[in-house]
Amino acid sequence: MKIGYFLSSEEYGPAELLAQARAAEQAGFAALWISDHYHPWLDVQGQSSFVWSTIGALSQVCSLPVTTAVTCPIMRIHPALIAQAAATSAVLHSGRFVLGVGTGEALNEHILGGPWPQLDLRLAMLEEAVEVMRKLWRGRFVNHYGEHYTVQHARIYTLPDTPPPVYMSGFGPKSIDLAARIGDGYISTKPDADLVRRFRDGGGGDKPCQAGFKAAYAESEDEGARLAYEKWPNEAMPGELSQVLPSPRHFEQAAQLVKPEMMKQSFVCGKNPDAHLEMIDKFAKAGYDELYVTNTGPHWQGLLDLYQRDVLPRLR
Repeated sequence: MKIGYFLSSEEYGPAELLAQARAAEQAGFAALWISDHYHPWLDVQGQSSFVWSTIGALSQVCSLPVTTAVTCPIMRIHPALIAQAAATSAVLHSGRFVLGVGTGEALNEHILGGPWPQLDLRLAMLEEAVEVMRKLWRGRFVNHYGEHYTVQHARIYTLPDTPPPVYMSGFGPKSIDLAARIGDGYISTKPDADLVRRFRDGGGGDKPCQAGFKAAYAESEDEGARLAYEKWPNEAMPGELSQVLPSPRHFEQAAQLVKPEMMKQSFVCGKNPDAHLEMIDKFAKAGYDELYVTNTGPHWQGLLDLYQRDVLPRLR
């Protein structure tokens, strides 16, 4: 299984993300994920840079493949513009770019004042958005008059040799089924073999399946859990709250229900390599082909050193 590093746009500024990417390549990681947000989940996370600027800069500091995890091309930015951004990113990264897409969260997508659609409508919008992008990646003038999007006499001139693959995230049966039908790959954050099996049996076949998990490197498990609770208590929030809450303020209110001890269920805390290897094994047994780990807190170099020294060699 390929092990990559997840760049958290919500917690680190763009310059620090570039430093992490450079260090991850030196440590032996095979690829990068990067999150695409307008807002952080919580004010304390403190960042949320424009991902397409960072992706362009990444091409100048490392040669690792990059996947957005994930971009929502249905509301905040029109799919015709995402198609152009993804094409340019693929050119800069010499074809080593994957557009990961999903139906998004109200946290990021409501900012222009439109209503937040129900899931079925968002899935229909996403399917049409992917159709629009793939038309534009053919390099011809496109006129598209669909149910959700209009594109009029548009052509993308800067294109990679082959169109960017589109991987789709999914957690419920409807989104996984759509990913299996239209995606070039699947994205998740759960070590659940049933999700991977549904994707593969529903038409995904042997297409790549990516996943990610969070860690908090520290001198002890308890200190790691403290860092995780300080920055990411939203990770322990249940159900669909992450999709419907509209602002970091609301996430802060909901996060008051989370207890510090709950973070050890969501994060790999501390610096014990066996704990990281145990989490990696869960995703491997679930059937994923690629796994991306991110760090929370100030000790990201410690995490990279741990993987270079004690985790990646044991996996090889």
